[in-house]
Amino acid sequence: MYSARAIDVLLVEDDAGDVYLTSEGLAASTVQSQVHVVRDGVEALQFLRREPPYEGVVRPDLIILDLNLPRMSGRELLAEVKTDPLLRAIPVVVLTTSTSNVDITKAYELHANLYVHKPTRLDDYLSVVQQVEDFFERVVRLPRC
Repeated sequence: MYSARAIDVLLVEDDAGDVYLTSEGLAASTVQSQVHVVRDGVEALQFLRREPPYEGVVRPDLIILDLNLPRMSGRELLAEVKTDPLLRAIPVVVLTTSTSNVDITKAYELHANLYVHKPTRLDDYLSVVQQVEDFFERVVRLPRC
């Protein structure tokens, strides 16, 4: 049985092209989602903690996180999220260009729920984003924050 409510996704990505592709992949999915975009880790923490200018926003059901971000890296943000009792239950998908085993290992040590390499081909990129969203909405049960 599928959820009747759209899932809220926080996309933490500083590259405008990747924001566009990820948003398009999510929009093309059969899963309904509301995508919120922030450009760096500092802004993501403000959003997640509902600090100005994000008072009153819905806490996301899923975070899609790039590792290479300005001001606060994705690794630093992941560490903050997974040590915060109010945020740590939110699943985090790392979606990044890095295929480094060091980055993969570190992400899982920081309790990422999934590590996905960004494909270079457009169709593959859109497909991967749709599969991630489908997995988190149709296969696993998400806590509703």
